[in-house]
Amino acid sequence: MILRRFPPRIPPTSWPHTEATREEVLSRLGKPPLRAAHKSAQTQRLVGVRLLLDWLETHPGDNWQQRWEASPASPRYAGWHQPVMAWAAEQGRPPSRNWTDAGLLALVCADVVRPSMLWLIGNPSRHLRPAIAATRDPEGFGRLLSELPDPERVTSRDSLAMKYIAQIIVNYGGGVGDIVVGDLLAHPRLQYRDQGTTTAGIRLAYTWLRNRGQFPPDAPATLHHMTARTGQISPAGLIDRYQLRCQPVRDLLVDYLTERQPAVDYTTLKSIAGHLGGLFWADLEHHHPGIDTLRLPPDVSDAWKARIAVKTIVQRRPDGATRTVTEPRQSAPGVKLTVRAFYLDLAQWAAEEPERWGRWVAPCPISEADCATRKLERKQKSWSDQRTRERLPVLPALVRTAERRLKEARERLELIDMAFPGSTVNVRGETFTLPKGAHRADGKPGYVYDAKGNRRNVRTEEKHAFYAWATIEILRHTGIRIEELLELSHHSIVRYQLPTTGEVAPLLQIAPSKTDKERLLLISPELADVLSAAVSRVRLTNRVVPSIPTYDQHERTWNDPMPVLYQWTVSGEKRPISINTVRRSLADTLDASGLVDKDGDPLSFAPHDFRRIFITDAILNGLPPHIAQVIVGHERIETTMGYAAIYPADAVEAHRAFIARRRKTRPAGEYRAVTPEEWDEFLSHFERRKLALGECGRAYGTDCIHEHACVRCPVLIVSDAEKPRLIEIRDNLADRIAEAQREGWLGEVEGLSVSLAAAEGKIAELEAQQERRRSPVFLGVPEITDAAGRSTSASPPKQV
Repeated sequence: MILRRFPPRIPPTSWPHTEATREEVLSRLGKPPLRAAHKSAQTQRLVGVRLLLDWLETHPGDNWQQRWEASPASPRYAGWHQPVMAWAAEQGRPPSRNWTDAGLLALVCADVVRPSMLWLIGNPSRHLRPAIAATRDPEGFGRLLSELPDPERVTSRDSLAMKYIAQIIVNYGGGVGDIVVGDLLAHPRLQYRDQGTTTAGIRLAYTWLRNRGQFPPDAPATLHHMTARTGQISPAGLIDRYQLRCQPVRDLLVDYLTERQPAVDYTTLKSIAGHLGGLFWADLEHHHPGIDTLRLPPDVSDAWKARIAVKTIVQRRPDGATRTVTEPRQSAPGVKLTVRAFYLDLAQWAAEEPERWGRWVAPCPISEADCATRKLERKQKSWSDQRTRERLPVLPALVRTAERRLKEARERLELIDMAFPGSTVNVRGETFTLPKGAHRADGKPGYVYDAKGNRRNVRTEEKHAFYAWATIEILRHTGIRIEELLELSHHSIVRYQLPTTGEVAPLLQIAPSKTDKERLLLISPELADVLSAAVSRVRLTNRVVPSIPTYDQHERTWNDPMPVLYQWTVSGEKRPISINTVRRSLADTLDASGLVDKDGDPLSFAPHDFRRIFITDAILNGLPPHIAQVIVGHERIETTMGYAAIYPADAVEAHRAFIARRRKTRPAGEYRAVTPEEWDEFLSHFERRKLALGECGRAYGTDCIHEHACVRCPVLIVSDAEKPRLIEIRDNLADRIAEAQREGWLGEVEGLSVSLAAAEGKIAELEAQQERRRSPVFLGVPEITDAAGRSTSASPPKQV
């Protein structure tokens, strides 16, 4: 796919130098820069050239290149000189092998013949690269040398990269500046890397040329893991992975993904394609060959729901044997939700574009109840809480192990670097033997042998130990995601001056990740030490942190070069540290700690476990949940509380601590001890609540707002035993109203009427309570029905 985007140059079959005559070729070889520095070397070179030109003239072709390709020497380097020497012996001119090698090198430098790339990679000569650099493009190779970290000391890997550049120049022509991306991508060393060939040199050459700016901006940032970093795949490519047989449905799914693509990220788009193309339609085509409609019969949809609810996996036993087991599919609700959204989207879009989507509208086979996830969410919450509670107490032990491993790795590396080649070093009870020769440009050993004869790279071990320690410290102090950790750069550490005191506070700027919102975290002294160590580690001698491109595994895109803290040098190339490397480093630290879970198995720690631990520990220590939500970058506070594994005892203690803190902010007089007089007054309040008509329900310490007109008061609590007295009061009030009306006391009539209405209301309330207690209550006894829905009950529901 990448070669289609960046094709290599096509080697020409003719160019001016290969069209030159024999005399013109010999004339050019006698002039600089093709002329040899020493007379004997020049003589040997010309003898070989004349011999090869004579031999090439015996083969068909219109120029020297065509004659070379027609000769038996062109397919491969091994044995290429044998037909030449055999022909020369027949002519009475028995040559030396050195003559033929020198002559062919001269013809290659003069661009008279261009051997194929397979021929060139089979040539082990160390003279090709310096000869091509001196005769074909001295300025281009000189610039490459000047851009090396130490131009005075060229490592073996640097020489190998320049050799590959020289091979490309020989095969395609031109100079260093004419090399394109495809020339390197098509190099046999890169194409045949699965056969154990090394690709460090070709990858380093690619990095050099890309950093020079001669490649287009969309070219891969590195050739490392090139097949896995192919960029985003189109909707058609995502669907065609599943080889759907029904072309109309395949085209529909491609159109649907294309319509959804602008509104979702690439990870979501890939997930939708997997659900619809793989788990939905490909499964239907497998079990129902020839299906071509979205209108699914009930038996087909029910069978699909049953299949999608489980998955078959292969488990490996401790003895190496495997077994196939079936277990519930955790993502089944999400798959059904995607299918339901697909059907509903088609129905909605058909109203707007009936000519495009109308013919695909069908009843949705997935109901809303099928997508219920509450039970699964509760199960996941329980699993997550248990995992956090199991790992939170052992975190200090893990931190101590990481610190110990880093200290031991540094001590081991320092002692080995100070030792002489071929010597033996004892470090903490371990014995290491150094190789007799150095394999690095700085003269330090690249590897050593332990007491068992195993080859170990102590430099890489120290790197893994450092980044395991740094990862544990940063994650437990910040609670950031692993993607945010790997994107931390030198620019992430910012300074903020408090406006009140003028004090400078260091802050850590977290780049937008999952929620596309950046945030700032306060850097604690412990976190500052870790960040300082990480910055010091990646700085160059000029105190500059190199900017390197990073690859977003989720979005399948290359980020712009940044001075990220998680980077190291591998094979002379600056690379970002991958998530897999971080996970392996954590696993090695856990193995060294000896921590086990409740079942006695080795304890595992995922990077996201530190995020749950951070949130749980912060909330348990008094940090308000809404502040924790802002710190960790959650959209909703419910998500934050879902991460927090709160123990029941911890909740009680946290509540008590909250009350204690709140009391400190209140006046002390509100929490003084109660005097005996105040306690007696409080108890006597309940004694004074007893009235003639029942009990008074007003609050303690409050006055009666009705001036003891109890019959009017809504807080009067009347019992059934007081009903006769209420009836007597009602009748008396009626008589008094009649008397006031006869006498013309209109003011009395209004007040007595209010009391009468209140008395009648309380009597009606008592009667309603008595009626409810005497009436039957229907408990809703269910009916028993048969398969057709007909009732099979022998008698109607009973009342109790």
